[in-house]
Amino acid sequence: MEHIRKRLAKCEEGIRYLCQIKEGCEWGNLSGLLAKLDELKASFYDYSEEGFSDEVSQIEEAVAFLAERCQEEISPMDRVRIVRSPLRFSLKDILENVYEDYTELGGEGEANIDPAMVVAKANILRRVKNRVFTQQVMVIGHEKGHGEEFRNGGSTKPWGNEKALRFMQVAETEGIPIHSYIFTPGAYPVEEYPGAAQQIARNLYAMAKLRVPIVSIISEGGSGGAEAIGLADFRLMFSHGYYSVISPEGAAAIEGRVGEGQKAPKELIEQCAEHLKITAQDNLDLGTIDRIVEEPPLGAKHDDFAFFKRLRFEMMRATDEVVLKTKSLRAFRAYELKLKKAGDDEALVNPDQDTNLHIDISWEMNDDEQKRLLALRAKKYRAMAAKAYLNDTTRFGEFCKKTSTRVAKVYYTVVYDILKRQQKQVEKVIKEVSGEGSSFVKRLSSPFTAAYDFIIHKPEGRSGKTPAAASRQEALALEFGDTYTSPLANEDRTVTCPNSATRGCKDLWVPDLYGEFCGVCENCGHHFPLEYQWYLNNLFDRDSIREFNAKIGASNPLNHPVLRQKLQNVKNETKRHSAIITFQARLLEVELVVAMLYSDFRNGTVGAAEGEKFVQACELAKLQRKPLLAYVHTTGGIRIQEGTMGVIQMPKCTLAVRDYVDAGGLYIVVYDNNSYAGPVASFLGCSHYQFAIRSSRIGFAGYRVIRDTTGQDIPPDYHSARNALKRGHIHGIWDRREFRRNLHQALMTMGGRNLYYR
Repeated sequence: MEHIRKRLAKCEEGIRYLCQIKEGCEWGNLSGLLAKLDELKASFYDYSEEGFSDEVSQIEEAVAFLAERCQEEISPMDRVRIVRSPLRFSLKDILENVYEDYTELGGEGEANIDPAMVVAKANILRRVKNRVFTQQVMVIGHEKGHGEEFRNGGSTKPWGNEKALRFMQVAETEGIPIHSYIFTPGAYPVEEYPGAAQQIARNLYAMAKLRVPIVSIISEGGSGGAEAIGLADFRLMFSHGYYSVISPEGAAAIEGRVGEGQKAPKELIEQCAEHLKITAQDNLDLGTIDRIVEEPPLGAKHDDFAFFKRLRFEMMRATDEVVLKTKSLRAFRAYELKLKKAGDDEALVNPDQDTNLHIDISWEMNDDEQKRLLALRAKKYRAMAAKAYLNDTTRFGEFCKKTSTRVAKVYYTVVYDILKRQQKQVEKVIKEVSGEGSSFVKRLSSPFTAAYDFIIHKPEGRSGKTPAAASRQEALALEFGDTYTSPLANEDRTVTCPNSATRGCKDLWVPDLYGEFCGVCENCGHHFPLEYQWYLNNLFDRDSIREFNAKIGASNPLNHPVLRQKLQNVKNETKRHSAIITFQARLLEVELVVAMLYSDFRNGTVGAAEGEKFVQACELAKLQRKPLLAYVHTTGGIRIQEGTMGVIQMPKCTLAVRDYVDAGGLYIVVYDNNSYAGPVASFLGCSHYQFAIRSSRIGFAGYRVIRDTTGQDIPPDYHSARNALKRGHIHGIWDRREFRRNLHQALMTMGGRNLYYR
């Protein structure tokens, strides 16, 4: 009877699992089956062994039928509940069953830097005919566990992501691949050093140029928390996993304007899960992942050993493909041919066979292969979301743009990489010889130095002085309002400073406040918000702004039912097509490229169009050897209605920034007003030079998200610029009235020697 009792327990587990997936036992007579189970357990001794076995068989058939029916009509939200089930496999289960042996690094269990992030040095075996070869890998991933509260459900704290980064760099030093497993609903939103957003940004910045293969696989991918270890050369996803910009519940709370302490309607949550395109097939169609790893019906559990064998094959296969693409196309084709001859299709259908392991591939890479690896990684992310934005440029316009870019590339290469390099050598020789005091040599050398100056077009101001010698008196004597005055100054009334109760500030007359005071309280220095046009007209030299890529516009790549009309409305109001403005400008005769996120367009949220324009700004700044300024008038994070088309902009833009900085560029970020979430956790937060305008707020998540996640109330100044400075997230606080002067000083004192004016 004991084996029948085990069958009964298995039936109960299956029924309760279906209840979790359907969020209740009302679906498909599950409640009736549970009642029947209780009845059987209560009258266990009233049945003969044969009779009890028959009753259990009936329940097994009913459960199998319901499981099959559930799989046939499974919804995106059902998949979300599958990955959240405590019966689902975890990273520890993978380490035990996919790898031969492993050593956990950074602590174990509760005695860990962050139990939600597990790092392990592991071995994986490859069988080649009768021989066995051991491959070393660094395994990094989120650990949800099976009910352990101390793991925070896989929500990693900043120091957990820092641990992951540290051992990624160890893997790079040792030259071994990285396997990253993503099991997180999102990062734990705390700002304590190193900071949730800033650490994710550091991870992305470092992963962009790690010189080892990275393979990631997603079970539960929650926005920035997933991206912290998700940037990879090959991205896999479990067939029952989900990958999203936000949880369906969070999206429903925003879409339905649900008040704090209230729950969004179940129907709205289901709709949001559908609209966000979060499933594996959705993401494969969108191009954000490379392959789907099939699971058993209704998802793999911690004891599905055949599934673990399949996963082992997929991780090795993906790593092989990444390595082979860096060697040669011929080698990759030969690998594919051998894999098919070895029975690849049969191995996928029947993972018990080891046919997939009969090909010996070395994962070691030389310097040339590492360079190709990085080039392929950059190319991969550059192409993502390429069709997720609008571009009204004509074919002729595109042709002209490509032609001018090619010509400019040749021109700037000749000027800066050839002539200027030679000029430096000539100037060095002339300086050494001239130091001897020979007036004769000076006369001979002056025509040559003049010729070099003419060829490389040394930038000169209107007064004939170079930027380095620009008059400090000019910078100090700036007066705002000569060319533009805020429309806010037209109201004849007074406003009260928020600090009046504590600092004794007097009421401010609006025309003065938004006129000569530049929106700043004269007593306490509090900064009132100003429109982005004020900065365009007062920060840069007069008539120097030349906008580019204005025709690239935000679209509705997921066909979200409400986004299309919202975008049309905001485009009509702002007369612009996206939430970012990219342009070239001058600041005290120093030319620079600027990317400005502003509040008027969907609160400065970032989608595919904004990401594309930012990447092109990085590429232009790199091409022309100009500084790059990211001025964040406001950003509310990633545009949730674009789903993973928005999320993927985090690694995509960070790769562009890393490429620009590595080429010797100067990247400066200045935050203003409110700057939150994905952009701060990626291409903004990775800058070596970050500043904030006084009274701005910088963070990863808002008050409500922090309260819901941590259960703690935070002080009103939690996200203040002053606290960000104390935590080391930014490097200085600027007064708006000194923005122009401080920015010019930063341009002249920071950055490498590859800038055109160095």
